[in-house]
Amino acid sequence: MGKSRSLKGLVGALAALAVLSSCGGNREPALESLTAEDIYKKAEFELETTRNADDAAVLFGEVERLYPYSEWAKRALIMQAYAYYIDKDYENSRSSAQRYIDFYPADEDAAYAQYLLALSYYDQIDLIGRDQGLTYQALQALRTVIERYPDSEYAQSAILKFDLAFNHLAAKEMEIGRYYLKRGHYTAAINRFRVVVEDFQTTTHTAEALYRLIEAYLSLGLDHEAQAAGAILGFNYQSTEWYEDGYKLLQGKGLEPDVLGTGWLQAIYRQMVKGEWL
Repeated sequence: MGKSRSLKGLVGALAALAVLSSCGGNREPALESLTAEDIYKKAEFELETTRNADDAAVLFGEVERLYPYSEWAKRALIMQAYAYYIDKDYENSRSSAQRYIDFYPADEDAAYAQYLLALSYYDQIDLIGRDQGLTYQALQALRTVIERYPDSEYAQSAILKFDLAFNHLAAKEMEIGRYYLKRGHYTAAINRFRVVVEDFQTTTHTAEALYRLIEAYLSLGLDHEAQAAGAILGFNYQSTEWYEDGYKLLQGKGLEPDVLGTGWLQAIYRQMVKGEWL
């Protein structure tokens, strides 16, 4: 009876050992035993096939860690920035992209690294109510793409996004200006609309800013300034509804668009219409 139990125990132990050996045989080899190319391709698989961008970014980082001076490490660094960007891990994406720019400033992918860095800011400015610091950082990074890599395939896209981000800043000023105007804080509103007219003339918000200036100045009884805003509006945006509405506001007070006085709007009109850069 004892021998039988011992035999069964031995068979069980051997079976368990076989199972463990089998599991050990299927275990993936340690990354340290793989070549740089193998790890890179493993990261690509995670990114492209399993759509696991976070794990891919980590694996691309392992290429750089284990083979820091190889060509694969350079390729892995830019791909790590891209993987983090896809994963919406913008801070790490910027860090990897900036390292690439610092290490390989003359490489052909440096333009793409700078573009990724700009996108990591740009993709976070979609809501007007958010901190505008991101918008300014996006503008700065996009400008770098445009100025440093004007012949790259990313320059045109950077120009488009720069214009959109610039328009975004003007939208923020308009939002605040309308808030003040609605509550009768006319001077504060004028200051916001003035920023749009002076600093964001190329955006889509300038016509409305001029119309709102007519509203605010008329409310304060500053007729000459309101007329000057109407004159600029008529010169540049006569076919818009903003001019039509602004003209009606002026007519309601017995006024016409005109340039009288020596205020900031009058100076802009002279610069814009007569080319008198004073």
